[in-house]
Amino acid sequence: MKTLEGRVAVVTGAAGGIGKGMAQELLAHGVKVMLADIEEATLAATVAELAADGADVAGHAADVACADDVQALADATLSRFGAAHIVCNNAGVSGLVNRSWTAPTEDWQWVFGVNVWGVIHGIQSFLPILLEQEEGHVVNTGSAACFESLPGMAAYGASKHAVLAISESLHREMSAMGAAIGVTVLIPGGTVNTAIMNSERNWPADLGPVPPPDPDPVSQIIKAGFTHAMATGNDPRITAGPLVDAIMTNKFLVCDEPDMLRDWAQHPTKLGEGESPSWPPA
Repeated sequence: MKTLEGRVAVVTGAAGGIGKGMAQELLAHGVKVMLADIEEATLAATVAELAADGADVAGHAADVACADDVQALADATLSRFGAAHIVCNNAGVSGLVNRSWTAPTEDWQWVFGVNVWGVIHGIQSFLPILLEQEEGHVVNTGSAACFESLPGMAAYGASKHAVLAISESLHREMSAMGAAIGVTVLIPGGTVNTAIMNSERNWPADLGPVPPPDPDPVSQIIKAGFTHAMATGNDPRITAGPLVDAIMTNKFLVCDEPDMLRDWAQHPTKLGEGESPSWPPA
């Protein structure tokens, strides 16, 4: 994209955390933003906060795990703004942090429903719009877990590996078609001040009651460690900082801590060279 002024963006998981940071960064560059989230009250408060500063924003409640909700989000965006140029598939959950063989099937379903199907639904609903406009950009939120998985987080790690794979295929598909549609995976550097480790507050009712915590001490340490780190983490706006440049220059992988990204990306190479995963990580 040569300019962002006057363009329209859609950001899922935008009521807080990285999604809100993305919206703020885009708004600062003259983009109109449709914010989407499953938490309706928090979403309404965020929209009101941003609109109070004069931003051209709107909100739409959506569960990205539901294809009909995401299609309704696309329809609402076109109805409100008349276009959609930038699609940020950002909504994500951590999972319950369980060992891979004891994690309830419902936990896997929940994580993949939001983290993987949320991206798939975003692509299915918005790519036809971008292609018809012959202009657009897709941003999928990744993680260090795109490259390396930790104990207790097999579902989350698998979901973020999938996000990277889907994004790479989409990037190559757009190139093969000669389409002017960019694709970026935003990798947060370090830890970010978000509520993702408390994701079970949005546990889907159709999956039954929230399963009890895994008594495994390693899983408990991982959960407690990340919960504390996120509570004291970086301002999400910092994480969203590279977003505008990535859209303007069509960068595929971007991170607010480039050195950390390079280190994380070395992990698959080390596995390919014969190293085995270690605990604690080397």
